[in-house]
Amino acid sequence: MDYEYLFNKQRELDSYIEDNLESVNRDDLFRKKILALQVEIGELANETRCFKFWSRKGPSEQSIILEEYVDGLHFILSVGLDKGLTYTSSPLTDNGIDQTDSFLALYRSIGAFYSEPVQETYVTLFQNFLQLGQQLGFNEASILKAYQQKNEVNHTRQDEGY
Repeated sequence: MDYEYLFNKQRELDSYIEDNLESVNRDDLFRKKILALQVEIGELANETRCFKFWSRKGPSEQSIILEEYVDGLHFILSVGLDKGLTYTSSPLTDNGIDQTDSFLALYRSIGAFYSEPVQETYVTLFQNFLQLGQQLGFNEASILKAYQQKNEVNHTRQDEGY
């Protein structure tokens, strides 16, 4: 995946949003983006329904799950940019855990990154997120296309006073 492209697109969106804010407190924005990321991951988990042992209803359509996934990607890119961090491709291996454990690992890595926002914790966060995407059946091309589409929607929302 072209991570440089993704970071550049996210930088453009973040700048566009932040330029339209009356006052910007970077530390406050980072904190809020971390919570937003956690919420987006929760929305993603809700659409997969992987933890809903009490329900017989299956997961949402793959397109809905993918849209929620790229919402998370927007915030992962954004928090990395806030701390001057990036991610480059590294091979993913099957971690041998189910989706529920993948979500829990992702939440742990978000917390670790929030507590210690350095390259090492960021790479772990990014890899946990990518492994979840792999488990969900997404390939790089589908993620990139969905990211581009949602990025355009996010720009339009800002234009419309979202």
